[in-house]
Amino acid sequence: MKKYLVLAIFSLLSFASKAQSARVLADKIIAIVGDKIVLRSDLVNYIDDMKRQGNEIPANAECILLDKMMQDKALILQAEKDSLPIGDEEVEAELDQRVRYFIMQYGGKEAFEQIAGRTVYQVKEDFRKSIKEGRLAKSMRDKIVEYVKITPNEVKDYYEKIPKDSLPFYESELVIGQIVLHPKAGRELEKFVQDELLDYKKQVESGQKSFETMARLYSEDPGSKQIGGRFELNKTDKQTDPDFKNAAFRLKEGQISAVVKSKFGYHIIQMVSRNGDDAVVRHILRMPQVLEEDIVGAKQRLDTVRSKLIAGTITFGEAVDKYSEDQNSKFTGGIITGQGGNFVTIDELDKSLVADLGKLKMGEFSQPLTFKDEQEKQGVRLVFLQSKTAPHRENLRDDYDRVSQRAIAEKRDKTIEKWFFSKLPTYYIMVDKDYQQCDEVRKQFPNFVSK
Repeated sequence: MKKYLVLAIFSLLSFASKAQSARVLADKIIAIVGDKIVLRSDLVNYIDDMKRQGNEIPANAECILLDKMMQDKALILQAEKDSLPIGDEEVEAELDQRVRYFIMQYGGKEAFEQIAGRTVYQVKEDFRKSIKEGRLAKSMRDKIVEYVKITPNEVKDYYEKIPKDSLPFYESELVIGQIVLHPKAGRELEKFVQDELLDYKKQVESGQKSFETMARLYSEDPGSKQIGGRFELNKTDKQTDPDFKNAAFRLKEGQISAVVKSKFGYHIIQMVSRNGDDAVVRHILRMPQVLEEDIVGAKQRLDTVRSKLIAGTITFGEAVDKYSEDQNSKFTGGIITGQGGNFVTIDELDKSLVADLGKLKMGEFSQPLTFKDEQEKQGVRLVFLQSKTAPHRENLRDDYDRVSQRAIAEKRDKTIEKWFFSKLPTYYIMVDKDYQQCDEVRKQFPNFVSK
């Protein structure tokens, strides 16, 4: 049942399409599974939303999607019969995540509510049932494949059935680790930017200039500078710097904070609007200038770490945990991740790092190297080339994990397919005459009742 992978994208709830749909659609029930119905409007809105997102839509998209929606209904029915637990907290968390995504897409809460024609609260209530049903379907699918395992012999058998000219070709892939230090500016330069920010605050509060103008002129945050420092945040978001977030949520609308220190530098923050745990703020970021002597000091500290690694008195993972100031790589043991997980290709790396890697052999540690991160913050890093593969055709020696993942996915699909053929005859299934010629539906639901 490979269609599960192909159709994964369709499982997203279409907030946008329903919010933007201005025309009145003559709705009708196009399928029933047990006591669960599928509406034509649901199907059309899903496809319209996929088009808006720029996804390629196959010619038989309606048939593919209807099949997927009917499968989900069957899974939901069984999940309800089995009383699979779905906590209200899980549903609420997913609702918050989805709504925040669309608020960002439409440029703010007010714009989103205007397009939707409803408040955020109303939108969440509209989709609460759909979110819960989606989680029920997933839980049921997980339960069906819970005990599906795969052996090395099964992986080998799966691999040997693939035509040799169909095996994927992989470019050179690397596993790279890094230990990062951010040189600290001196106290005088830190005080200088703090005084600058206090002056900006004074100018805004006196009415000389707007906060938006000051942000465009002076902020060093490339992500918000051009939009006047505008930034949307949620109180429960763990990715936002906690000091920045806490300072922001202490403000009243229109109020400007004192100078706030975060891991990025120093800020002043203005509260634009707030609705519960969601807020729109503006901020100005200033980063104290790092002098050459500060960079040299960071290099010396990393050079000491490098000596310990070469001597074997500390492992790379231990060094990352003890010394690295890169929060992202701390969660991956210092490994740089890409689309292939821990494996990255050359084109996924920044150019300066690519040039430095050319001097390393597998298992070697670089000299301390200077760089700037995405926020233009000065850093020094020690790079570890853990492994590097040559360009090659897929094989079991180099790519066992990839092959085994596909093999177990196929085995799980067959298990789900077997489950469907055993359960579907026990359900009442109706398909509207306009969709009875869909090959996908006819194959999966051969015993449907005609309408």
